[in-house]
Amino acid sequence: MDSSNMDLVRICAVAFAAVLAILSLLAGTIAGICRAFPVNAADLPDPGAEEAIRRAAAKAFPNCRVAEIREIKP
Repeated sequence: MDSSNMDLVRICAVAFAAVLAILSLLAGTIAGICRAFPVNAADLPDPGAEEAIRRAAAKAFPNCRVAEIREIKP
């Protein structure tokens, strides 16, 4: 390999290392945010219940489309 090919290999290696470092920093930031603001499993929507509501609405009202489902907690 001549020197221009080696320069290209070095440039690619440095770019790869830079991208890897940036992605690692982003992953650490996201992990920190997730630890600071944990999600309660009870607050997550139940996909089975949402699908049941969509199917029941489609059966009762054939031209209806469910856009949003919200649970009102007392």
